[in-house]
Amino acid sequence: MKSETITATYLLETPLDPTKVAEIMAGEQSSGTFVKVAGETDALRARAAAEVLSVEEVEALPSPTLASAYLERKQISGPWRRAQVRIAFPTANMAANLPTLAATVAGNLYDLGEVTGLRLLAVNLPEAYRQRFEMPRLGVGGTRERLGVYDRPLFGTIIKPNVGMSADEIAQLVAQLCEAGVDFIKDDEICADPDHAPLAQRVPAVMEKVRAYRERNGRDVMIAFNITDETDAMRRHADLVEREGGSCVMASLNWCGLSAIQTLRRSTPLALHGHRNGYGAFARHPALGIGFDAYQALYRLAGIDHMHVHGIGGKFSDAAEEVKTAAQRCLRPLAVDAQDTDDAVLPVFSSGQWAGTLPTTINAIGSADFMFLAGGGILAHPHGPAAGIASLRQAYEATAEGTALSDAAESRPELRAALDFFGN
Repeated sequence: MKSETITATYLLETPLDPTKVAEIMAGEQSSGTFVKVAGETDALRARAAAEVLSVEEVEALPSPTLASAYLERKQISGPWRRAQVRIAFPTANMAANLPTLAATVAGNLYDLGEVTGLRLLAVNLPEAYRQRFEMPRLGVGGTRERLGVYDRPLFGTIIKPNVGMSADEIAQLVAQLCEAGVDFIKDDEICADPDHAPLAQRVPAVMEKVRAYRERNGRDVMIAFNITDETDAMRRHADLVEREGGSCVMASLNWCGLSAIQTLRRSTPLALHGHRNGYGAFARHPALGIGFDAYQALYRLAGIDHMHVHGIGGKFSDAAEEVKTAAQRCLRPLAVDAQDTDDAVLPVFSSGQWAGTLPTTINAIGSADFMFLAGGGILAHPHGPAAGIASLRQAYEATAEGTALSDAAESRPELRAALDFFGN
């Protein structure tokens, strides 16, 4: 094996010998191609060729997941064998180049004719390589310090309605939510710089309310302004947020891309709230795309501080175990041999969350180091947003005490109202 490598783990499906296909994968993504070329010397291969570390077959399938004109042309049929494959790639091949890293561990592999299913499951990297990339500026500890919240989860919400309100209307809602006791407020992913509430107007209007609340109460509220845009515009928007006294910006990771997020990280000290909308297109099919472990590795190398993991018992398709595993992964060091590196990112639960889904979340993650976003769970509480926030805190207190929510609600009217309204 080469002196420094990253290891990518895949789920492979093929009607051919999985070991031979794994070798094709390694060659395609390093120094080889479909035929040997003149410059492919033994010395070059020793330096630059990827290495297949293991191929472990699992249960085969009677039919292929995906069609392949290549296999049809060669009249190759099943059974369609499946295997978990591990390949080591020399870090020298891509250096500290994040999009090239992604192109190496994924890239053309999905298009190989021999393949009828492929999923990138994990990307494991050494600490020395991790240190060549951006770290979170705030991460878990910095976000807590900024907000002065240390002994419980961070409770936040989303601007609702998602779009349509003016800058002044959004600012008034933010003022109301600050008074209600929320820790964190974010824009919806589809509201970035709309004509009816452009950031040039929205940021000053909102931050005027936040600063006034901060000065009056000695307590901060973090606003994640959605600055998703082309790279230069995002940098301008982040500068505006910083000038107005803000502490966080949000970007849609998949549509901005690794390079834009990395450039944004390098240009601002603000927390980067990573929204993964569209992730289902990469990951929802179990035999195709990119699993969360690999996905989070790439965007953590770009330097984000917060990462969305969806929610348990919410409105999206994720199984509870998927959400749990994703959240726990965010809190572990990225490098496999990390020593003292604190590069954890704050997992963010959202999608249909309310007081009743909080106990399962707490028990799943085994820590209070997470952000819990409830849009309707706060804003639609029958007694108003302040009661919605109170219901979340009461649910956390009850769970920490080992008390069932139904019992705790007997003496907590906000929690009782939440259980009666959202529970039905």
